[in-house]
Parts: sequence; C-alpha cells; structure tokens
Amino acid sequence: MTAPAVPRVGDPERGTLDKAADENFPVAPFFLPKAWRADLMAVYGFARLVDDIGDGDLAPGGADARLLGVPAADAHDRLLMLDAFEADLRRVFDGSDGPPRHPLLRRLQPTVRARALTPGPFLGLIAANRQDQLVKRYETYDDLLAYCELSANPVGRLVLAVTGAATPERIRRSDAICTALQIVEHLQDVAEDLGRDRVYLPAEDMKRFHVREADLAAKTAGASVRALVAYEAQRAGDLLNEGAPLVGSVHGRLRLLLAGFVAGGRAAITAITAAGHDVLPGPPKPGRFQLLREVGVTLRGKG
Repeated sequence: MTAPAVPRVGDPERGTLDKAADENFPVAPFFLPKAWRADLMAVYGFARLVDDIGDGDLAPGGADARLLGVPAADAHDRLLMLDAFEADLRRVFDGSDGPPRHPLLRRLQPTVRARALTPGPFLGLIAANRQDQLVKRYETYDDLLAYCELSANPVGRLVLAVTGAATPERIRRSDAICTALQIVEHLQDVAEDLGRDRVYLPAEDMKRFHVREADLAAKTAGASVRALVAYEAQRAGDLLNEGAPLVGSVHGRLRLLLAGFVAGGRAAITAITAAGHDVLPGPPKPGRFQLLREVGVTLRGKG
C-alpha cells in the first residue's frame, strides 16, 4: 500500500525511509508519541523496501543485494531478492541464525519485540510482492480484493498492533480502509503499472466498460476509461466509508492518525474526480488544503 518509488543513491536505509514523504497518507506524523513514531517508521521501512524489491526500484549500486547476501549478478532477480529478504526477516523473529543483515530489519527488531508483533503481516507483504512477479492481471474484483489482503491490509493491522489498539472489529474496519487506499493507488498509477506490464483494473470491469488494454496506453483517457475509473473510485470510496467508523472507535492522537489515513484516500479520490477521472497523464494528487478539509470531515464523522 505504498507510493511509487524513485530510486535514490546513497545510504539504503535513509533513502528508503525518506520516501515516506511521497505517500498518500501520513506515515509517522510529528504529533504522535516519539515511541510510536519510531516504531511506525520501522514498519514503514520494511513495507517500503519490500515494495521496492518487488518493483525493481532499489537504489543503483546493489547495496541492498550485498546486505542481504545476494551476489551482484543476481540482484536483478526479484524472486531471489524476496527470498533473501524473507530469510532476513526470519532473523528478526528467530536469532538462531544471527542478527538481521539489512539495517532496516535491524531497526525493525526492537519494534517487533517491544510490541509483540507476529510474522504474519510481514510475510503477507512479501507474498504480495512475489505475486506481483507472477500475476500481472486480475480477472475479477474479488481476485483484486484477495491481492489487497496481502498487499495492503497487513499495514493497517501493524499500525493497530503498534499502537495497542487491535480488536477484531477494528481490524475489519482497518482492512476496508487499507484495501481502499490500495485501489486508489492503483487508479492513480494506471499508466505506470501498465509500463511494468501490470493491470490492476479487473478484467471483468474492463469488459463491462468496453475498455481495452490499448486504451490504457493512451496519453489521455477516453470516455470509457474515465467511466471505468469513476466506477472503481466509487468502490474505493464506499470501502473508506465502511472503514471510517474505526476513527471514532479510538481517542487522542491515534484518532487523528487514523483520520489522516481515511482523509488521504478521500482527498486522492477527490483529486481523481477533479481530473475528470483521467489518470493517464499522471497521478492526480490532492493539495494540502483538500487533505486538511477531509481530515476535518472525517474527525466529525461525516462524509
């Protein structure tokens, strides 16, 4: 559930964490307790790096491959890199093979111990990126939701675990929000994803709206593509509304953080709508005023 990455040269740990500023939602805003911020950034570092491995967006020079013990000649092999990353994740939870090799996983280890985090959500994110190497198209909306269960929902579950707020009902609401955010990101990135030979618009919906893949390669969207994007954006908005009561179920600064997640999705949908649902020239991005407005609406339990 992370933003498109721009490869950065230099310290792989710092370069990965710096990408937090490009996300549609706040990762670890200043108003949170210091301990929460540190733990959320540790979780973000993991999520961002596994996405970068899956997308082939690692910094040039092969530093991440060396840290994970992958020969430079094999650094382009994303499945091999994901296997090595999973092996390093195992070291976070089981130190019998020594400490984690990658600095982002060494950063994660104290968070895992302090918050009693389990491997499941982290393994889900790795599984999603493995799936990205093997599955390039999704036939149905349910197929896409199953992918989001791996690619997005673990992030929200980790946020609830880090903040000590996890309950079955909150997890259900969080899953709806995270799936919505993933769908919104897919809508923003239709052109970029197509360039990676990936299409996250369900094939059954494309057929319904008479959209061909060639239509997604145009410089601007025609009426059929716009109608399809509007339909998927409405679905995402409905999921955000389903998940929004999560915000009212918590208090204090956590409430503001979760409102920021919902507001980020709503503001992105507003930006897509303002662009006439033409996402092909580039990702429509909301302005700060729109984001703040949506935070206020979400905190008041409206929208």
